[in-house]
Amino acid sequence: MPISFNFGRAMYHLVIRPILFLFSPEKAHEIAAFFLQMLSWPVFKSLYKNIFGFNSDDKIELMGLEFSSRIGLAAGFDKDAKMYKGLSQLGFGFLELGTVTPKPQDGNPKPRLFRLPKDKALINRMGFNNDGVNAMVERLRDRTGNVIIGGNIGKNKLTENASALEDYSICFKALFEFVDYFAVNVSSPNTPGLRELQDKEPLKRILNGLQTINLEHNKPKPILLKIAPDLTEYQLDELVEIVKETGIQGLIATNTTIERNLIHTPAQKVEAIGAGGLSGKTLTKRSLDVVRYLRSKADKGMIIIGVGGIFSAEDAEYMIEAGADLVQIYTGFIYEGPGLVKDISDRLKSN
Repeated sequence: MPISFNFGRAMYHLVIRPILFLFSPEKAHEIAAFFLQMLSWPVFKSLYKNIFGFNSDDKIELMGLEFSSRIGLAAGFDKDAKMYKGLSQLGFGFLELGTVTPKPQDGNPKPRLFRLPKDKALINRMGFNNDGVNAMVERLRDRTGNVIIGGNIGKNKLTENASALEDYSICFKALFEFVDYFAVNVSSPNTPGLRELQDKEPLKRILNGLQTINLEHNKPKPILLKIAPDLTEYQLDELVEIVKETGIQGLIATNTTIERNLIHTPAQKVEAIGAGGLSGKTLTKRSLDVVRYLRSKADKGMIIIGVGGIFSAEDAEYMIEAGADLVQIYTGFIYEGPGLVKDISDRLKSN
């Protein structure tokens, strides 16, 4: 019989998080990754379920896929499919892996990940550091379990935007047999020039190119586009039209922001950190506004995954009410721990 989940939540807030926060953010992530990999081992799986365990049973069918819960983990946490087996034990209905690129790359120089505890936020300029798509494929070959897996794909830093479709196509073809849906990432602020691919013509070229490959298969995979929160209403209108024109399934709103509004961390510290995408609680309102606007403009059948600033079950509920079909967490997961997954699952299941 599982121990009260309040005990698990207290253990995370009073013991686990303080210990992890003694280390640099990237080192803490490596430590967490080690323990998450251990969760796929039977003895640790049983121990986890005794402390934190719960059954997620909020099945919903979207895009031809059956999700056991509407709560997912956003891309960026498990870039290389090293942790997905352990993460699948935490109650997520889906896990988005990546961003992965055709060739391995180191990403930007360290330090490149920073905490803003006063704002419950992170700033990152990771730069698509990953082992490359072939390494991800090898780790997914022995995939087990029922959790939905998404592949978030990008381009290598040295690939010119004019050749971006080739990089996205390489990742798409390599991962096709091993993931359940694709997320096309053209919205990270940490790869030079990447956000220019959100412009109408280059974006249509990429999405139409991927759809051409997709439709060569008897069972095409759902394709979603991950977008930035820093777009104007005119740009959002264009994206809704692009979804219709290209026939992809929908949008993931939103990625990190380059804005620094509403931050309570001293400006001197923020300036010292420098460039990077901001995620966390300060993004809550903007992500909600983007999702609400997209839903008001989109056809009913267009899928929207809401992500950004979800730190509580109430935040997730507001995102669903704004028009999201599914929600994802990332920074909230780091600050609030695995208890957040259960809280959200319980809240959304009761509605």
